[in-house]
Amino acid sequence: MKHIGNLSPAIGSTGKKKRIGRGAGSGHGGTSTRGHKGHKATSGYKSKRGFEGGQMPLSRRLPKFGFSNPFRVEFQILNLSTLQELSDANLFDGNGVTPELLYEIGAISKRTVPLKILGSGELTAKLHISADSFSESAKQKIESAGGTAITNG
Repeated sequence: MKHIGNLSPAIGSTGKKKRIGRGAGSGHGGTSTRGHKGHKATSGYKSKRGFEGGQMPLSRRLPKFGFSNPFRVEFQILNLSTLQELSDANLFDGNGVTPELLYEIGAISKRTVPLKILGSGELTAKLHISADSFSESAKQKIESAGGTAITNG
């Protein structure tokens, strides 16, 4: 029976360490497994990221295009149809619908990302909804159902 004190590696799973730069008798003398000449044969060799041996790198061969706006605001979106389903399930209290409440019941995934209400679907419930942004159609449908759309700062 094997115990923790007398464990050993499986036969053939370990080999002798390749000792480089220890003279001709080691079997790895001369160039020390680095080959003859070239950048990789020198000491202190370090490859640059994306280096292709002097060939024009892919990042320089491809054309530049596009633009990333650093000030773009990504919204979490929620449709009126989802709000109607949540209202039918009696998940809203009389205090109105806030992003915090929607986060607690699991309708939105992140509280740090701004919330936008979109007008897809029908809304019959009279809801007082506060969010960071509303589409025009969503605002219209909320107000025609008797509710209010409150935009947060």
